[in-house]
Amino acid sequence: MDALEGTQQSQQLILAHNVFLLKHPDVPDIEKVRLKDEVLNSVKSNDMTPYYETLVADKVVELDQSVLDSMRAKNEGEIKKLDEKITDAEENLGESEVREAHLAKSLYYIQIGEKEKALEQLKMTESKTVAVGQKMDLVFYTLQIGFFYKDFDLISKSIDKAKNLFEEGGDWERKNRLKVYEGLYCMSTRNFKKAANLFLDSISTFTTYELFPYETFIFYTVLTSIISLDRVSLKQKVVDAPEILTVIGKVPYLSEFLNSLYDCQYKSFFLAFAGLTEQIKLDRYLHSHFRFYMREVRTVVYSQFLESYKSVTIEAMAKAFGVTVEFIDLELSRFIAAGKLHCKIDKVAGVLETNRPDAKNALYQATIKQGDFLLNRIQKLSRVIDL
Repeated sequence: MDALEGTQQSQQLILAHNVFLLKHPDVPDIEKVRLKDEVLNSVKSNDMTPYYETLVADKVVELDQSVLDSMRAKNEGEIKKLDEKITDAEENLGESEVREAHLAKSLYYIQIGEKEKALEQLKMTESKTVAVGQKMDLVFYTLQIGFFYKDFDLISKSIDKAKNLFEEGGDWERKNRLKVYEGLYCMSTRNFKKAANLFLDSISTFTTYELFPYETFIFYTVLTSIISLDRVSLKQKVVDAPEILTVIGKVPYLSEFLNSLYDCQYKSFFLAFAGLTEQIKLDRYLHSHFRFYMREVRTVVYSQFLESYKSVTIEAMAKAFGVTVEFIDLELSRFIAAGKLHCKIDKVAGVLETNRPDAKNALYQATIKQGDFLLNRIQKLSRVIDL
């Protein structure tokens, strides 16, 4: 796997994304021909024997026995050399050289896609490591393995381990990088609110180019923020953020998507949203949440529109969104039934009437309910004491 430093995305994560696209039913066949060539070239150039066998088993690529035998022979030769370096370092050199030799073997296992041996070798390297910063770098390598295989259990444990290491010390640069890793994990596991906060905290200090380019980072930040932040926070942290303004134009439809929502230009918003759906659907981390995200965005935009009215005709709302009355009627029916929107439809009059919950009243009801519960518990306790 690529070094942690630099401004290039990890070749392994690029490969994982290409394999994802190769398996995706919505990618055109002609594009899959190009992707297959890129995948095979990447696998061959890194001698990824174990990963090649996995791709063959998944029927992503066809088996070429000569290629497999050639890569296997190279793997065996390279591992033998690395073992000799470790032995030489242990017999003739110092602890630092021993650690470097073990790290080299760990990185080679990562490079060829040998997951279990890579993790085992990283643990061995950690046992030879004293400095907290170097231990943190090993955790970042483990996290990259986790994202390559989308092993969320491994990612979660590694993030917890990194946080524990930071209690022993650690520099701000690595702490900021961990926020992006954790944000990507939260987004991948549908915790969009936490992901948005972590991404926003990292906008001005972003250095995790091994995960994705800065444009992709801004893409994720805007998408997660729109369904997580209130209108005031969205304006302060996203719409007016200079770091976002400099890049947002490079991502198709993203600027229109964000600004049309804030400016209440709902017809433009729906057009931009339609343009973004393909990008979300073909994103390796977001595709499994595609339908959920679509629902959440529509909930946000419908709620924002209805916030301005006590009542409004369905026709006026349909016109504002550039859709038919039937579409809006069907959409709102679903969201109201699911408890996502606080309004009711008067089908006869063709009117929507909002019934927004009163926060103070809700708090009052909750207090009464908790008070009743407490009194019941006290009564039960008094009976026990009397006995």
